[in-house]
Amino acid sequence: MASKTFNVGVVGYGFSAKTFHIPFVSDVPQLKLYAVVQRTPKPDDDAEKDHPGIKSYRTAEDMVKDDGVDVVIVTTAPDSHYQLTKLALEHGKHVVCEKPFTPTTQEADELVALAEKQNKLLAVYQNRRWDADYVTASKLVKSGVLGRVAEFETHFDRHRPEEPAADVSKWKNKVVPGGSAIYDLGSHLLDQAVHLFGLPNRVTGFIGSQRAVNTSGYEDSFTVLFHYNNGPLVTAKAAVVSPEEEQLRFWVRGEKGSFKKFHLDVQEEQLKSGIKPGDSVYGREPSERYGTLTTIQNGKPVREVAPTVEPPTWSEYYRKLARALAGEGDLPASGAEARDVIRLIELAKESSRLGKTLDV
Repeated sequence: MASKTFNVGVVGYGFSAKTFHIPFVSDVPQLKLYAVVQRTPKPDDDAEKDHPGIKSYRTAEDMVKDDGVDVVIVTTAPDSHYQLTKLALEHGKHVVCEKPFTPTTQEADELVALAEKQNKLLAVYQNRRWDADYVTASKLVKSGVLGRVAEFETHFDRHRPEEPAADVSKWKNKVVPGGSAIYDLGSHLLDQAVHLFGLPNRVTGFIGSQRAVNTSGYEDSFTVLFHYNNGPLVTAKAAVVSPEEEQLRFWVRGEKGSFKKFHLDVQEEQLKSGIKPGDSVYGREPSERYGTLTTIQNGKPVREVAPTVEPPTWSEYYRKLARALAGEGDLPASGAEARDVIRLIELAKESSRLGKTLDV
């Protein structure tokens, strides 16, 4: 890899920045945490104190004027993604935008076109392409061990039937442009499906709330079906009423075998507990969480443990970004790819509203 170091400026200093971005920027030698936009530092929450030597700004408008910033990472709520990404691109910065990319396809198209006009890279943070369970499922599909895949289920289910407490700082439980479970969790699950199988031919969506009490109108759940003319039926699902001891994550069924996996990827859980990228246990799943592979042998189903692969981890996203910045490879997830996912979300919402399957 090229030896050039790229200076990174982060917009926002909340959970996303601290958990999903800064640790991985710091894990890649070709990237340097250079600046952070934090509107209101507090004695116990101050980016400058946490990262001595960085530049600290109060507004994104001030930071993008800094010629030392090469890349801007937007980690704010989705209803601000369009304006902040546009601002950074207009000032000649490469951009990584947190998912969901934008609330609408129109906004996504505008940003993709602007990045091309400015000759700048525009990436969207689809880090879950490097979840160990997804990498494992993808490997089994591509290896042919399952045969022709007929159904691919991807779940992000939880049991949280009570309405969350109101918190003005948390967009994930409020009705905002680019909000709701289909944008939050769906942007990951749909991206994984498209990354593995390509764009579907038709989409069916069921989007709403499973909670008995839902005063905000927040759409907390979804089921989306991707129909492929020459491929599997993909089911992407997130639920908040799922009283299970072990939550299903993947169920992939093919002519020669099936793969079933419970539990979420461990990386977020580990990061919250203080484990960092580069630690020996980071990203490695305990054996009791391994999935199962069932294959047909002598006409009978035979089940065995399917060890989770040793993952490249979410650091691979930023390794690929560094290579792309150096002109040595493709983006880890481009704005154009993320635009397609937003379009599929819009189609799923329209399908749910109309009660019909829609062509892509």
